[in-house]
Amino acid sequence: MSSIPSPDLSDRTPVHRHHVDGFGEVRLVPVDPDADLDLLYAWVTEERAKFWGMNGYTREEVHETYTFLDGLTTHHAFLAVLGGRPAALFQTYEPEADPLGECYDLQPGDYGVHLLIGPAHGGQPVANFSTGLIIALIDYILTDPGRRRIVVEPDARNERAIERLRRVGFVLGPEIDKPEKRARLAFLERADAEAAVKAVSHR
Repeated sequence: MSSIPSPDLSDRTPVHRHHVDGFGEVRLVPVDPDADLDLLYAWVTEERAKFWGMNGYTREEVHETYTFLDGLTTHHAFLAVLGGRPAALFQTYEPEADPLGECYDLQPGDYGVHLLIGPAHGGQPVANFSTGLIIALIDYILTDPGRRRIVVEPDARNERAIERLRRVGFVLGPEIDKPEKRARLAFLERADAEAAVKAVSHR
């Protein structure tokens, strides 16, 4: 894992900070498509990230994808930083402005999320690594009171991701067919999201 590049994030202003007990402070910083390209390319094209849907992409295609996202007001990409190092890639979006919005019963206040957990620091397992990162993201989403329900749609074959979501309180919904995959919907109501954050965190 040491060969994966790590951009210098020390001067990047976070959009959110959150402390998870027994885990540490997670900072969310916006993705910079130019500065973060080496890291993004390494992460999204790894075999372990096959369900992310970008295996086989060239560096240019990865750069084009995140440059496009960077220009949108409805979709955003962030790196979660733990201990000064990138630990996860999070993408948020408004479902009504995304193809997903046509695939399920969209409700006011829905807010969509994609998440790619990075390799554990140093390549060694870290207790509650994925849960701590997901909780920090949920806490960020809750900063907007208009967000009433978090929606995720992992690949239906990605059992590990689905189990991670269940552990923090997501309720599984139906499977849906999207052009690029068969997905499993899961939902986290705001009250349940607040309870999940409170259970493992302090501000």
